Amino acid sequence: MIVILTILLYFVSLLLISRWSSRRATNEVFFRGERRSPWRMVAFGMIGASISGVTFVSVPGMVLTSGMSYLQLCLGFILGYLAVAFVLLPVYYRLSLTSIYAYLGSRLGERSYRTGAGFFLLSKMVGTAVKFYVACIIVQQFVMDALSVPFALTVVGMVLLIWLYTHRGGVRTLVFTDSLQTLCLFTSLLIIIYMVMRQSGLSLSEAVGAIAGDERSRIFVLDDWVSRQNFWKQLLSGAFIVVVMTGLDQDMMQKNLTCRTLREAQKNMCSYGVCFLPVNMLFLALGILLARHFEAMGVALPGKGDELLPMFVQTSGSSLVLVLFTLGIVAASFSSADSALTALTTSYCVDIRRRPADEGLRRRVHIAMSVLFVACILLIRVVNSSSLIDAIYTIVSYTYGPLLGLFAFGLFTRWQVRDRLVPYVCLAAPLSCYALDLLCQHLFAYHFGYELLLFNGLLTFVGLWVLRR
Repeated sequence: MIVILTILLYFVSLLLISRWSSRRATNEVFFRGERRSPWRMVAFGMIGASISGVTFVSVPGMVLTSGMSYLQLCLGFILGYLAVAFVLLPVYYRLSLTSIYAYLGSRLGERSYRTGAGFFLLSKMVGTAVKFYVACIIVQQFVMDALSVPFALTVVGMVLLIWLYTHRGGVRTLVFTDSLQTLCLFTSLLIIIYMVMRQSGLSLSEAVGAIAGDERSRIFVLDDWVSRQNFWKQLLSGAFIVVVMTGLDQDMMQKNLTCRTLREAQKNMCSYGVCFLPVNMLFLALGILLARHFEAMGVALPGKGDELLPMFVQTSGSSLVLVLFTLGIVAASFSSADSALTALTTSYCVDIRRRPADEGLRRRVHIAMSVLFVACILLIRVVNSSSLIDAIYTIVSYTYGPLLGLFAFGLFTRWQVRDRLVPYVCLAAPLSCYALDLLCQHLFAYHFGYELLLFNGLLTFVGLWVLRR
């Protein structure tokens, strides 16, 4: 019961913030927040928007298979955030864009514009549904099963709550609700780490020493070029993942574009990017502490890393741990899902229908996106894969690659293209990558990792170069 009351209190807080922030809301408020958002608040809230429920569950468990090598990818993220801040943001602010894909229309043509927006809509809907699925599973397992509520009704209820506090204020509301959700996420994470330390009988200095001395604390992999955890692969992949998942993503850029000036948006991006490394370090440190805790108790570690933190919640016997875990999952998942639904609505109204001033259309599209979101989550329930975070980055590698190629061609060349053929190039590139991955696995036992994103973007760039005029 205490978990349910905590979640209800949390949602009431979100609804109150929404009501306050959405007064006299128009499409300009929904799409751009009237460009009045304080950059510090945007930066703080974007941390929570990036750390989904998948991160909360999967990253601590990564230490079981790959140690702390995930931090190599996070180092690459910092390079990517610098590129977004000083290469992409100046272009977006100079053109005063509502949707970043309008740049493709002005630079390459109408088909390129719609192709870029279409790939975003597909990528964001699927990727966010995978992330939000984690929150639905956790809430179902720890709360709704005890009340005999079916999973489908849990999904519908949670998406309905998101719609309720975003349907009026849009991105202006998200700037404030994301800050609350980030605060709840960090509070939950830090207290859970403290609870693990207390149950293990460790002081802060002893916990730091135990983490540093554990063999799973290895970060850098420099001696194995074939490994997916190789440092240079992870570094470059991390940089390009951020460029496409943040700089070429309407969801993340929409909040950046609500800052008052370009300089404020750049400060927001750089500070937010630097914070991402210590945040993920905390998640991985929690994973090592959990692994050592179970080993000291003589309990076998789970076969799947995604089960490590939930296993502690189930075996701790503490209602506080359960409340914090559920609150952290819900806060992380809602922070990413609410902004995704807002961005999907924005992109469809502005890029596909070209009616940014039609408030009636915006309301109908927001409802339709919410319904489609529910359908995607229920479909994922049927075809659930074993590693959710890898599944997301695999989806990103295939669907964001064409966006990377399109923007790179537009930014770093002066050529025009045969615009009517661009959609075929953007479809051929990911299909070719998939075929190449299968071939390499068969011939060389080599499986592409996150570097597939780079190759996908390169194939798109080459295809556009062939079509240049």
